Amino acid sequence: MSQAACYQWRDDTLLLQVQLQPRASRDEIVGIVAAPDGDALKVRITAPPLEGRANAHLLRFLAKEFALPASRVRLLSGQRGRRKRLALTAPGRLPAGIAPPT
Repeated sequence: MSQAACYQWRDDTLLLQVQLQPRASRDEIVGIVAAPDGDALKVRITAPPLEGRANAHLLRFLAKEFALPASRVRLLSGQRGRRKRLALTAPGRLPAGIAPPT
């Protein structure tokens, strides 16, 4: 799988495609999954998709998983859908399947 499949680097910012599954039994990063509209990092969270709660929960969860302050995680698109595009500035840790910038 190529780097551009579900993420890309712009300087120290990681641009990430996420496939969100709300109302899961636990918060977790499942891994990179193939989808008809492009590969994405599948993330399960416990929050329901109501009144922005899932988006807020996703941003906090990813900040924790990537070891960075929540203020450095931004939702670029997908506010109302399961498919999201995010920007993470200078992540301190990377999950399996995501390579550091070259």
